[in-house]
Amino acid sequence: MTNANLIFRPRRLRSTPALRSLVRETTLSRQDLVYPLFALDGPEGVRREIGSMPGVFQLSVDELRREAESAANAGVPAVLLFGLPESKDELATTAYADNGVVQRAVRALKADNPDLLVITDVCLCEYMSHGHCGIVRDGYVVNDESLDLLARTALSHAAAGADIVAPSDMMDGRVGALRAALDSQGYTETPIMAYSVKYTSAMYGPFREAADSAPKFGDRKSYQMDPANRREALRELDLDIAEGADMVMVKPALYFLDIVREVRNATDLPVVVYNVSGEYSMVKAAAANGWIDEKSTVLEILTSMKRAGADIILTYHAKDVAGWLE
Repeated sequence: MTNANLIFRPRRLRSTPALRSLVRETTLSRQDLVYPLFALDGPEGVRREIGSMPGVFQLSVDELRREAESAANAGVPAVLLFGLPESKDELATTAYADNGVVQRAVRALKADNPDLLVITDVCLCEYMSHGHCGIVRDGYVVNDESLDLLARTALSHAAAGADIVAPSDMMDGRVGALRAALDSQGYTETPIMAYSVKYTSAMYGPFREAADSAPKFGDRKSYQMDPANRREALRELDLDIAEGADMVMVKPALYFLDIVREVRNATDLPVVVYNVSGEYSMVKAAAANGWIDEKSTVLEILTSMKRAGADIILTYHAKDVAGWLE
């Protein structure tokens, strides 16, 4: 090989940590992170580890406050709340109760730290006795009747002080229904983080233990997206944007990075990804067996999400990552 062939040597810019840092194209920051938390109704002092998600807990509101404070002190700017109520029924009444577990958790967290962004998951599955994300009629999840309950839930979260509401149910028209309801009650400044591209995925398995939200019959394939579909993601995206979404999400993240890039190319809205429970649990299991290095693996995975086009990453690793990045 002649010298003429070596005028440009890419390795020149990889030779030291300082050079690699200087030319790095994608940077992962603590400001990118959102930490999902599970608020447990009932007695105080409960910190119940989820068997399939080591290091993740169902937390009574007092313990949730401690965990949120710990995350904020580590530099995590936002949390996402899921609720585990004491009682469930076929109309998800505890989802939109003024004194529901999420509503109480929001008030407590905002009182503790007004600067912590509190995002609330708006769905009905954790509160429905059958575990589906909407009202069931004759064994089928009906769409339009479910929108009112979702809107009532979002309103109750906004009234409690939620900074952002995040509908995850995948009912058609739910972003528009939430926007109309919020605006009609004066919550015009409450943003909607829409789960716009949410696939039905095997990667949700551990979450269903964490949130006690597995459907009692059937599955969610009639409303969550088919993982084989790519073009459909852009149709869903366009609909949510037209209905008033302020941020759009792709879920799951790791196995759908091609979709993240498609969404990034299609919109200038903030793009959110959810590093879901199955993705988390596989890393934890492999690390526990000594097969991978947990820190380097997690940082590589989350950086790949940023590289694909994500602005915001929901991840159960958030508190650890914030510490590693410090």
